[in-house]
Amino acid sequence: MSFVTTKDGVEIFFKDWGPKSAQPIVFHHGWPLSSDDWDAQMLFFLAQGFRVVAHDRRGHGRSSQVGEGHDMDHYAADASAVAEHLNLKNAVHIGHSTGGGEVARYVAKYGQPQGRVAKAVLVSAVPPLMLKTEKNPEGTPIEVFDGFRAALAANRAQFFLDVASGPFYGFNRPGTKVSQGVIDNWWRQGMMGAANAHYEGIKAFSETDQTDDLNAITVPTLVIQGDDDQVVPYKDAAELQAKLVKNSRLKIYPGYPHGMLTTHADVINPDLLAFIKS
Repeated sequence: MSFVTTKDGVEIFFKDWGPKSAQPIVFHHGWPLSSDDWDAQMLFFLAQGFRVVAHDRRGHGRSSQVGEGHDMDHYAADASAVAEHLNLKNAVHIGHSTGGGEVARYVAKYGQPQGRVAKAVLVSAVPPLMLKTEKNPEGTPIEVFDGFRAALAANRAQFFLDVASGPFYGFNRPGTKVSQGVIDNWWRQGMMGAANAHYEGIKAFSETDQTDDLNAITVPTLVIQGDDDQVVPYKDAAELQAKLVKNSRLKIYPGYPHGMLTTHADVINPDLLAFIKS
């Protein structure tokens, strides 16, 4: 197993597959999952000849279950530790959900200043801000996120099962084909991580204002989301991201859920490839 140790002593697990001379694609997973959530994309791009890299966020998957640093600043710094350790250059960084916030901060704070990033992709991503505030009146009320925290603290295993079997993949929609394997894999990934990291991560993905991060991104950026995303409302996410990122392309997929990377990989993967090659 491969790990890099961060400046504050946290061991971050990562995967690094494919030719070291090939262009790297770096995948950043969502809450409360792990790099395993990118299996469909990593295998696809590996077969296309790319170098594919993904890490487990601190407190998630196989990375250290530490008591501190469960915030967007540390997430981005940890991602940078992996990129610097592997000396990744001309990389494409793809982030899903919370991982999209991680990509936005990484690119703005580390990737662009270090000249390591070629392009970025934000998939069903949380920026600029999920929380409803005076300046963000269309956001999600704090009571929703408080409910997440209460459910997680009361019975994390059941809460994760409910999320995976319901809104995350749209399996609660009439007529949707439900995959028990997908549900079980989501639950498995979540339960591998630490409860404290997942609890504190709710604040990180919901209350971090990333407007400045998005404004700072200058590399070509693809912004994609489904219009039936029940986790991150697309009008408060993808549509705003496309307006704030100067060099962006926006694509909204009719009827696709938050977890469309898994449920619709056959459509999303070729679209990602076309953007990367463009």
